[in-house]
Amino acid sequence: MDYNADVKPILNKHCISCHGGVKQSGGFSLLTEETAFQKTESGHPAIIAGSPMDSEFIRRLKIDDPEERMPLDAEPLTAEEIKTLEKWVKQGAKWQLHWAYKPLTEEDKVLEMGMGSSENWIDKQVAEKLKTINLSSNPKANKAELLRRVALDIIGVPAPLSLQRQYLNDEIDYETLVDSLLASPLFGEKWTSMWLDIARYADSKGFEKDQRRSIWRYRDYVIKSFNNDLPYNQFIVEQLAGDLLENPTEDQLIATGFHRNTTTNDEGGTDNEEYRVKAVMDRVSTTWEGILGTTMACVQCHGHPYDPLPHEEYFKTYAFLNNTRDNDTQEDYPRLNFLDSLSKAELGELTSWIEKVSNNEKAEEIETFVKIKQPIIYSLESDKHVNAALYDTKHLVFRKDGKARFAHVDFTGKNTLLINAIYYIQDSEISLRIDSLNGKEIGRINLTQETKRDQLIETSISDITGIHDLYFVYKNQSLKDRDRGGFRMGWLYLSDGFPGKNEPEYENKKQLFYSLIQRNYPSTLIMHENEGGRIRETRLFDRGNWQSLKQKINPGTPEILPPMEEGARTDRLGFAQWIVNPQNPLTSRTYVNRIWEQLFGRGIVTTVEDLGSQGDVPSHPEVLNRLSYDFMHQMGWSSKTLIKTIVMTATYQQSSSFTPENKEKDPYNIYLSRGPRNRLTAEQIRDQALFVSDQLSSKMFGEPVMPYQPDNIWQSPYSSEQWKMSEGEDRYRRAIYTMLKRTAIYPSMETFDMAQRQVCTSRRIMSNTPLQALVTLNDPVYIDLSDKIAANAIQKYPDDIDARINTIYEKAMSKKISKEKSDILKGLYEETKNELGEMEDRDLIAMSTVANAIINLDDLLNK
Repeated sequence: MDYNADVKPILNKHCISCHGGVKQSGGFSLLTEETAFQKTESGHPAIIAGSPMDSEFIRRLKIDDPEERMPLDAEPLTAEEIKTLEKWVKQGAKWQLHWAYKPLTEEDKVLEMGMGSSENWIDKQVAEKLKTINLSSNPKANKAELLRRVALDIIGVPAPLSLQRQYLNDEIDYETLVDSLLASPLFGEKWTSMWLDIARYADSKGFEKDQRRSIWRYRDYVIKSFNNDLPYNQFIVEQLAGDLLENPTEDQLIATGFHRNTTTNDEGGTDNEEYRVKAVMDRVSTTWEGILGTTMACVQCHGHPYDPLPHEEYFKTYAFLNNTRDNDTQEDYPRLNFLDSLSKAELGELTSWIEKVSNNEKAEEIETFVKIKQPIIYSLESDKHVNAALYDTKHLVFRKDGKARFAHVDFTGKNTLLINAIYYIQDSEISLRIDSLNGKEIGRINLTQETKRDQLIETSISDITGIHDLYFVYKNQSLKDRDRGGFRMGWLYLSDGFPGKNEPEYENKKQLFYSLIQRNYPSTLIMHENEGGRIRETRLFDRGNWQSLKQKINPGTPEILPPMEEGARTDRLGFAQWIVNPQNPLTSRTYVNRIWEQLFGRGIVTTVEDLGSQGDVPSHPEVLNRLSYDFMHQMGWSSKTLIKTIVMTATYQQSSSFTPENKEKDPYNIYLSRGPRNRLTAEQIRDQALFVSDQLSSKMFGEPVMPYQPDNIWQSPYSSEQWKMSEGEDRYRRAIYTMLKRTAIYPSMETFDMAQRQVCTSRRIMSNTPLQALVTLNDPVYIDLSDKIAANAIQKYPDDIDARINTIYEKAMSKKISKEKSDILKGLYEETKNELGEMEDRDLIAMSTVANAIINLDDLLNK
């Protein structure tokens, strides 16, 4: 018996919900081999290996008494299922590691015939599988069908007309066509949509206010990464821990926006720590589902019901991700600033001066602080407030005799405190003390003048070392009203002071430094790690309750998977490196399966998000294992090589025609008896209409754009933000650049199943509703584009209706329209024109109606 193929599906279907990782009714669990053979509450094991007759497990399946028969209060197992389990127990009840957790080795390799051959190893495996249901592959698709399919799959829109002509006229072969498409900058824009669903990328923060967020540079990073064919292992490491790499580049910092895409709640009165915890939990789930193909959200409250992932192991991952500087704050710190040319020049001048009067390390510290304003201590981190409070979740306000604490501050090597003062009144006095309100005073600040604007206050502090609690004690004798604020601050920065104190230019350079850090710059959200006393301790949440803390948990990985290498870092970088270690069996399998799903419409494992026990079994496990192994060891983690390998197969290139035999034996194309034919994505439907109308802008990157959408979609009592329609070519840019607000997705794309990006979306579930036809028929965007398509056709063929219809159809489909369809569309043209009588623009309107009908054809809405 094959445990994974024959036995595990029966246990998962009938037994594991009551005898698994959450419930162990009767003290019996079938989750692992160890628990299955343990003594139950009866005092005896339920399974006796080799002896079905002595196994209570088998007896309970066969007994007639409904009070004792298992599963309780459910349909009994079939005779065939019981026979299978009996045979398994008789053969020793041998367990197997779940297929997805098995290592990928050279043993997964099979005979390869070469990428360019008509029948390579993938096709051989598919053919063998088809034999089991007495089917054979479809013949190869015609050139026009294949051209459209591969272009839409690789670049997301029909191929450029010049490339279409070259291929259809046999000037280039199929492989050259594929290489040309892979080299196109349109490639990155197409494949980025897939990844942004996983990264839950949006241009807003979520929740009720759902205010705008500037993180579009992360989207651009993903586009560039796909276009540059950045190896997938490096792509993952940069996104999870780019900031921890040695001398990280700007792009590597931007990449960490992957886990800054979590939602933040700007609503007043919310607990910032609660929503910070929610964000970290989201990062755990996204990492495991999106990168490792494992559902982990349930494990935050209890052990995994179906896979051997205990509750504690969830928090081992949580510990890796729990130490970043970000909080649930309106400012969204930390951010990477993008300096204007003048500021860049001034910063360069400043760091050069510091290198001369101090050293390179100090120059790097100053440069880092200007660019990312880290490491700082936020007002949000204060506690033990006495007549002091957090204002709008971002500023700390001291009233008369106000007091507050900043816990676990590392003073080692620090002698200067810089405070971002937002507002204070004259005659304010602040005593800085350590360890208690009556502890040693390490500094005192006297503010004689009133200020109502941001100001930096610098003060020297006593020479102390180690980690201490820092207390602020505020006094102002002129404050009569106990509830009036006297001092409001933003953040603190501890350092060993600005260098070059004895240099003649010292004061000017220090003021330049202050000026640089006070300027407003465009920025993007990034990750940054806590250091020293700010490092967070992770504890297990009892039943997932963040306020009910149990034992301390150290960073670690699940026992079911290969361990981290000896001496590996125990931070995000170490975790990222473990994920992409070739010994990890999940990373490559998950990505290869996802790419396959993008090309065929269904993964080798249909449940792309779940390769675990409750996920679907692979339809072609040999293909998945071999491709996953080769992806790491032969392809160098290259996405483009992987995609090319798949689209070069005869399996991919076969016709998508649907025969009665297909319908009967392989209705969902699980066995790959025909080529892929799927509805286009929301983005592709819009982009294709732009392409056919000659309006598709080639402009890449930059801030999100706002094409036309109906009025008042953004109307909200929580926000005054408005949708301001873009002008010029920005109105006609690819859908990947469209502004995405989580609570108000661009309507026409939402109708076509665009992900809302609240959480990680591994797989879009396609729907078919009447609303979709209403969008492409009536949405002003499609009406506008239909007008432009019609105008182009009329200009090209002023007096030839047939030529107009064919040129519109052929541009999208790479083939001439059939006479039957052409006659129907020509009839629509004549009918519409007659209805318009002598109207001046009747030719344009009638032709626009035809153009609108063409972009609504199934031919164009599917690949």
